[in-house]
Formats: sequence, C-alpha cells, structure tokens
Amino acid sequence: MTEAKLIMSLMFFTMATAFYLLTALCYMLYWFVKREWVGRAATAFAYIATLSVTMVLVSRAGESGHAPFSNLYESMVLFIWAMTIGYLAMEKRYKTKELGAFVMTIAFLAIVAASLLPYRFKSVEPLNPALQSKWKWMVHLLTPLGVQKYALGWLDFHVFTTFVGYAAFAISFGLSLMFLLREGFELRGIKNLLIDRLPDSRTLDELSYRAIAWGFPFLTVGIVSGAVWANYAWGTYWGWDPKETWSLITWFIYAAYLHARVTRGWRGRRTAYISAIGFLAVIFLYWGVSFILPGLHAYA
Repeated sequence: MTEAKLIMSLMFFTMATAFYLLTALCYMLYWFVKREWVGRAATAFAYIATLSVTMVLVSRAGESGHAPFSNLYESMVLFIWAMTIGYLAMEKRYKTKELGAFVMTIAFLAIVAASLLPYRFKSVEPLNPALQSKWKWMVHLLTPLGVQKYALGWLDFHVFTTFVGYAAFAISFGLSLMFLLREGFELRGIKNLLIDRLPDSRTLDELSYRAIAWGFPFLTVGIVSGAVWANYAWGTYWGWDPKETWSLITWFIYAAYLHARVTRGWRGRRTAYISAIGFLAVIFLYWGVSFILPGLHAYA
C-alpha cells in the first residue's frame, strides 16, 4: 500500500474510532437520561461509525486487490463492522436502545484494541501463497469485467463467516452482562431507576439466546470452510494447530449452550455464564492464540 493510501485508510480508522466513542457515550447517556433526541443521536453516530469502518475495509481492498481479511488488524475491523451491523439490526427490530450502552461499548473497546496493534499489522502486504485460493469460477466470471483480481476464495469465505459468528457472540456477551445485572436486582426486589430502564431479564435472556443461535451456524460454516482451505494450503483438513484446536473448543462451548437450552430447558443465569465463558474463549482464540501459541495461523 502506498504511503498516501495507508494514511487515508488510517484516517478513516481514526474517524471510526472517534465515532464509536461518541456512539458508546451517547447510548450510555440515553440509558441515564432517557431523552429521545439522545437516542436518535446515538443511532446516527452508530451509522456514521459503521460507514467509517466500512471505508477502512473498502480502501484496503481497493489497494490490495483482495478481501481485507488477511491479518489481525483487518480481521478486527471486520469483527467490529459485523458486530455493529448486527446490533443496529437488533435495535431496529426490538426498538430498544439501552442495549447499545453495553454492545457499542464492547465495539469501542475492540476498535481501541485494534488501534494498539503494531504498525506492521496496519500495512497491506501481498498475500502469503498459502492464502491465495481464489475460486476459479469467480475469476472467470470477473475476467470480462477486468476486475478478476477481486475474486473471492476460501480464505475470504472462511474468515467472513467466522467473524460474523464472533460478532454475534460479542452481542450475546453484552446481553448476558445486562441480564446478570438486571436479574440480580429483580431477585433482590431492589428498585433502581437505571436498572428498571433495561428490558426485563426474560427478554434479555431470550435475545442473548437468539444472538448465539444466529452466530453458531456461521462459526460452524467457518470451521468447515477453514478445513477445506487447510487441505488446499497444507494438504490436510485438520492438523490440530492451536487455532484449530481452540476454535473447536469454542464451538463445543456454544454447542453445549444450545444443547442445554433446547433439550435441557436451561434458562437464565446458567446460560448467561456459558455465554460469558464462550466469549472469553473467543477472545483467547483470537488474541491469546495469535500471540502466545505459535502455529500455522501465525501469519494472520
């Protein structure tokens, strides 16, 4: 990436960071004061933040010629983008903005974490040969248009579906924290103006479940497509690489959540704890494995 275009990409990222901060603060303020204009401002800032982070992805894709999912920095931006889209869809459907005080704070913390990555992660480099797995049918389809270099492949599909799953789990984590806070006051019979403005614990529990039910198939498809890509790149579908192992552990945690809820009838605090443990596993899978446990995924 040229220096000028890298600076442009970082400018969009800085803009996104500022708007995510404003978004989180406005949602928090809305929770405190319950003023309609504050809620509208929070939602507007959320859309602007989404547009800014979208421009980060678009600018990097335009310069590199491949989907902007090839390293730790880019995949963090994708995670933030997917989480914001998911939250805005939930807000529009369920008409409750208090959720943003928790979910958009997580998004802001995620973008701060991305900003703290070393500068080398923020430059665009040619793809590692192991990552170059474009779908031939798409190359043939785009060749007449002269944009065949933008064809997608197993890497793009694998990373995109995986991070949509992660984003759904992040939303579920925020909802689980809200549930635990709300239920704690409900069980003690304590009235609190701020806590009473949150949806009731039953609603929060149901929304957390729906987020996981949405994210789990994406994580499953991500793991399967990753195995296909691994066979293409390394000659084996599964090699027990640390990233593969922890992705399977994470999958089992969320599978256990769904099994306990659907077949055992678990609700409330127990499932909220599993949701929290699952997201901690996601954080370790993404950050801990990347920096602590070396493996075939180290280049990402």
